[in-house]
Amino acid sequence: MNYSNLFKIAIRAIAANKMRSFLTALGIIIGIASVITMLAIGQGTKRSIQSNISEMGSNMIMISPGADMRGGVRQDASSMETLKMADYEAIKEGCTYVKAVSPLVQSAGQFIYGNNNAPSSIYGVNQDYLEIRQLTVSDGEMFNDADIKSSAKVCILGQTVVDNLFPDGGDPIGKVIRFKSIPFRVVGVLKKKGYNSMGMDQDDLVLAPYTSVMKRILAQTYLSGIQCSAITEGVTEKATEEITEILRRNHKLRDSEGDIQGDDDDFNIRSQEELSNMMNTTTNMLTILLGAVAGISLIVGGIGIMNIMYVSVTERTREIGLRMSVGARGIDILNQFLIEAILLSVTGGVIGVLLGVSLSYAISTLVHWPIFVQPWSIIMSFAVCTLTGIFFGWYPAKKAARLDPIEAIRYE
Repeated sequence: MNYSNLFKIAIRAIAANKMRSFLTALGIIIGIASVITMLAIGQGTKRSIQSNISEMGSNMIMISPGADMRGGVRQDASSMETLKMADYEAIKEGCTYVKAVSPLVQSAGQFIYGNNNAPSSIYGVNQDYLEIRQLTVSDGEMFNDADIKSSAKVCILGQTVVDNLFPDGGDPIGKVIRFKSIPFRVVGVLKKKGYNSMGMDQDDLVLAPYTSVMKRILAQTYLSGIQCSAITEGVTEKATEEITEILRRNHKLRDSEGDIQGDDDDFNIRSQEELSNMMNTTTNMLTILLGAVAGISLIVGGIGIMNIMYVSVTERTREIGLRMSVGARGIDILNQFLIEAILLSVTGGVIGVLLGVSLSYAISTLVHWPIFVQPWSIIMSFAVCTLTGIFFGWYPAKKAARLDPIEAIRYE
């Protein structure tokens, strides 16, 4: 018996029991749709996080003062004065893997313009800060070296601060705002970036020359931090090692020698690469978990196919006996029932793929979750549903093929 005849017989058998066939395939439909939707949510979330990290500067390196022990009490890292301008200069001059570096000092408070006021933070930085944080001046200009040298009272506003201080839509360029009674002339406005993946408003900030913030607002000579940008994301680790070596040398920290324990770092270095790896690990685990939960539906669907094929073999025992008595071989009977099982699972798989893709985009449209349907998830779904049909249809088909023709014809 050729395969075209077996295929036609399988189609007729499925069509003869439409509702039962649909309910059998429903398990596969739900399983495939669940797998595609869950993987789309997981991959979409991963890409969204990577995009947000990239917007913040994927090769960014953040250096902050380290906590210290004094009298047995660990001090707050923010109160430490371990980072100096000399450290910034040393990193700028001595790091071969760093392309941009900026000092960082900051203060929070109320900004005032006319009758409007808004709480925000002012960051003292240099021009490299824009490159490091992937920021762009959309209106006006960035302050220059002369402004930094003279500690000029100039600033650049984020869009959120502009909206709060100039609610009537007025042009802020050239206007003078006040921060803790200190006037600052607005020379630029940053391009809007929106919220990041941690829910932080990236537009709620004000930038000013670091010398202005250090002298006129904080009256301090040390830095709150140093931010750098590696040449490429791939050399971030080498840049971190280089910075660590320079800072330990600058701070005269002893290295371990034999039994003599070296000094601990009095600074902390964090990179966006670390954050990216951590978030990727978390989202990958989440995706695997979601896929595993959805995969349970596929197993349930496969068991449903196996159950129905058992019922089908029992119901059609006399038919099997007649076919074998007129010359059908065991392999023909095996292929007949195996093709039925595969047809049920593949048909369910096709419907499941369409449903899964539709659900994914519906979730993206209605709930605004980040969604990304990968082609490999669809290919994998087809492969899984085909293997499911073969795996769960094999044993019932094998049982049908082993029936004794005489006993099968006598079966009531």
